[in-house]
Formats: sequence, C-alpha cells, structure tokens
Amino acid sequence: MVKVLIADDHQLFAEGLGQALSALPDISVVGFVGDGSKVRPMIEEHQPDVLVIDLEMPVMGGIEVLATVARELPGIVVTMHADAASRSRAAEAGAKGFFSKAAPLSDLAAAVRAVASGENLSSLNESELISVLDRHRKPVLSAGAASITGREREILQLMAEGITSTEDLAEILYISHKTVKNHLANIFDKLTATDRAQAVVEAIRLGLVTPR
Repeated sequence: MVKVLIADDHQLFAEGLGQALSALPDISVVGFVGDGSKVRPMIEEHQPDVLVIDLEMPVMGGIEVLATVARELPGIVVTMHADAASRSRAAEAGAKGFFSKAAPLSDLAAAVRAVASGENLSSLNESELISVLDRHRKPVLSAGAASITGREREILQLMAEGITSTEDLAEILYISHKTVKNHLANIFDKLTATDRAQAVVEAIRLGLVTPR
C-alpha cells in the first residue's frame, strides 16, 4: 500500500483526487494540507511514501516545501501552472514528477506507484515517461488477490454476471457442490470477504473480473 499525502489549497480538487486515489487497491491517501507550512508536521505524523503537492499555496509554496523535504520524501507536483519554467524550478527543488491538474487519473496513479518504487520521472523525456507510466498503470495486488487461481476467477466472473448459487456454479463448471464451496472459502480468504456479494465487489474493484 502506497501512502500519499496531498498538499493543495484547492479543497475540492484535493478531496476529489484523494477519493479517486484511495479507491485504488494499492494507494491510500493519509492526509490533506492546504498550507505548505503544515506539510512537515503531517509527514511526521503519517509517514507517507509520496507527497503530491501544488506549487501555489499560502504561507509556504510548493517549491519551498519540496526543497526542504525532497531528500526524505519523493514529491510529485500536480499544478495548474504546467509551464516549462515551473517544471524546471520543481525539478531543481527535487520533485520526482510534474503533472498538470488536467492529467488523467491513470497517469497520476501510475506516477505515484513509479515514484514510490524509486523512479525519478522528472529526469525522463516524453517517450521514456510514457514507457515508465505504462509499466505502473496496473494496481499492485495484495498477496491474497494475486494468488487467485484461474478456476477461482471463473467463479468470480460467473457471480459477477449474476450466477451465484452453489448449484448453478457447480452445473456450469462441471464440478461438485463441495468443490464450489471449497473454492468460495479460498476466495473469501484471499479477498478478505465475508460473503459472495462482498467478494464480487472486491474482485471488480481489483480488476479481477468484469461486471456485465
């Protein structure tokens, strides 16, 4: 789980981005600040892995914040001022990535994962950046979710399509009722789900199955 701290004085944007990132299975937004001077206390309290920060903030701007924390915490600038001069200043202050607020969520999420893994996106040209982001677009699954077998995925997909009874699953897959129940027990354990509905919701959220 990558822990993210968002520093932006535009509350609606910050909360919207935070909700979108937190909906991903491998990213957790641990806090928000709208004042650059409050970034340091929040870092000490929440120990984030990545800082997502705007350039324009009251009291202490993004460039100044980056200059003081970049050595201990990788920062990604997400700003309305996505011009070359601002990009250069951010990189000099230690930013590991630089994006416009109009960038797709998939790009920002991939950037968070990439920077958390040690990548410095600010040093890449456009084609290199696209390549790195593409490698990090897929969420990092938990060990349990990653161990879902092909047969378990089949059962999850059928349930996502509305086929949920043990009898129907057994008939479609040509397996016994007991085998279906064993597979379901494994699925619940791997996805930390308590019932079939919760397992399907979690599988859809993780991209393991497609709702129809």
